[in-house]
Amino acid sequence: MAVDYGSSVSASKSDPVFLHVKSGMTVIVTDTDGAWRMADVIWVDGGARNPKTPTLFQVADVDTGFINWVNADFVTHIVPRV
Repeated sequence: MAVDYGSSVSASKSDPVFLHVKSGMTVIVTDTDGAWRMADVIWVDGGARNPKTPTLFQVADVDTGFINWVNADFVTHIVPRV
């Protein structure tokens, strides 16, 4: 007997912000403490299950130039280009 597990999952009304991030964009990264910083995205790394879904971003801090990897969930805003 086939069971449809997908019928009980409700779809999100809006996509998470990190799904729209591309390399070259400037984003706001918020830590678990609530502190935030602005960073430029250098590289977007996909997940193991679906390589097209971003899970990690390599970013350069705008103020310090420090380069590190950030979990995609910590990206809260995309800074618009002027």
